[in-house]
Amino acid sequence: MIVRAETTSEKIDVRRNVIQSIKDYVKDVRVEMTKVSWPPRAELRESTMVVIVMVFIMAVFIGIVDRALSYAFEAFIRLLG
Repeated sequence: MIVRAETTSEKIDVRRNVIQSIKDYVKDVRVEMTKVSWPPRAELRESTMVVIVMVFIMAVFIGIVDRALSYAFEAFIRLLG
């Protein structure tokens, strides 16, 4: 197996390809962002509030379940020990 080092011109070509790829990506993202149907501000605010409330409810629920399982596990360990 022969390993060949890249020449300086090949490295420059690779860099140009990478830079061109990044430019193409950014251009494509801008085009796609113009196609997005953005919700009105009021709808966005309502959706955000729903998410915040649900996160709070889930945090409380997980906290309660965690506390209950901790007590149950500690009681089980005390029974065995």
